[in-house]
Amino acid sequence: MAKYRLVLLRHGEGAWTKENRFCSWVDQKLSSDGIKEAQNCGKHLKALGFEFDLVFTSVLSRSIQTAWLILEEMGQEWVPIQSSWRLNERHYGALIGLNRAEMALNHGEEQVKIWRRSYDVTPPPISESHPYYEEIYNDRRYKCSDVSQDNLPKAESLKDVLDRLLPYWNEKIVPELRSGKMILISAHGNSSRALLKHVEGISDEDIINVTLPTGVPILLELDENLHPLGPHQFLGDQEAIQAAIKKVEDQGKVKSVEK
Repeated sequence: MAKYRLVLLRHGEGAWTKENRFCSWVDQKLSSDGIKEAQNCGKHLKALGFEFDLVFTSVLSRSIQTAWLILEEMGQEWVPIQSSWRLNERHYGALIGLNRAEMALNHGEEQVKIWRRSYDVTPPPISESHPYYEEIYNDRRYKCSDVSQDNLPKAESLKDVLDRLLPYWNEKIVPELRSGKMILISAHGNSSRALLKHVEGISDEDIINVTLPTGVPILLELDENLHPLGPHQFLGDQEAIQAAIKKVEDQGKVKSVEK
C-alpha cells in the first residue's frame, strides 16, 4: 500500500502548443481546447475522489490557469497554491517561437527530437537580439524569484531543468508530502519529465522516449522512502491518452503534404 500519493500533470494545451511552436518561457494562456482539457481533468479527478491539500505550479500562466480550472471543477478552489520558476518549462533558448515541424524540415526530425527529448543536449542560448528576450527577462515575475535575473538560464537541457527543480522538490514539496498532504503539481512537459526521471530512476537514455500529453493527470504512488511502488499511471481513457501522446510526438515531424 502506498505511503504517499502525488498527482502530476502537464498543463492543458497552450496557444502556441496549438501552433506547434516552442513556447518555453514565453507566457501564454490556454487555448480553448486547453481550457476543456483542464476542466475534464478536474472532473475526472473529482470522480476518482481526489482531495488535494496543496497545489504547486510554475510561474507561467498556462500552468496556473490549469490548476485554477481543475480546482474549480473539483469544488476545491480554497486549496492553497504555491508557484515557483523552478517548475517552469525547459528554457529552449534560441529555439523559442520557432515552429517544430519547420525545424524538422530544416534540421531533420532526429535533431529536433534530440533538442526536445534528450537528457543532456542544450539548444543554442537565447541572445539579447531574440524577439522574445525582453519580454522574458523584463517580466516582473522573475524579480520575485529566489535567484537574480542575471542567473536565470538562457537555455537548458533536461538535465539543467532537473538540477534547478531538485532543490525545490527536496526543500518544498517533499516535506509537504511527508506531512501527509495530498499534492497536485500542475507543471509542464519537461519539468514533469524531469521529476519523473528523478522519482522513477529513468535512465538518461530512456527518458528520450517519455512523452507526456497535455491535461492528463499522472498518479505516482510512493513508499516511505519516496520510491515508486510501480510505474506512473496515466489516469483516464487509455486509448485516448495514447492518441494524445502520439500527437505530441508528431509535433517534431515534417508535415506530410496532402495530395
